[in-house]
Amino acid sequence: MRIHVVWEGKTKDEHLRALQEDFAGRIQHFAPLTVEELPRTRTTASRRASTLSTAERALLAKLRGATKVLLDERGRERTSQEFAEWLGQQALRGTRELVFLVGGPDGFSAAFRREADVLLALSRLTLTRDWARTLLLEQIYRGFTILRGYPYPR
Repeated sequence: MRIHVVWEGKTKDEHLRALQEDFAGRIQHFAPLTVEELPRTRTTASRRASTLSTAERALLAKLRGATKVLLDERGRERTSQEFAEWLGQQALRGTRELVFLVGGPDGFSAAFRREADVLLALSRLTLTRDWARTLLLEQIYRGFTILRGYPYPR
């Protein structure tokens, strides 16, 4: 199973960027990982509307066939153990590519949200995009270590 993380914009904080690179390297011991930074898009009325923007349409076409996990405040919260179990189930089901999508400051449109296979909330707390990206990578790594019985999650 390949892991693909897509987010809009670059992480500004150099310390968080270093953590993201560290966790990305750790994840690659368990599964191939690609982190893709999309150029930041301007907010349009379609962001809030029920129609897909041109950029969202292109992204969906590119991700066709992958399991799309959209980070969204309306998504389901999971404990680290539940997330690890879900990650393991994806691998057992033969999921070829798992794509985690982190929106920009305005998030994704309602139409894009409906195209996601899973809506995932990292926390009920409001996180900056940079922290959310870092936390996502840490939780993916933690999930793999839980599945393998490594001492990291203790």
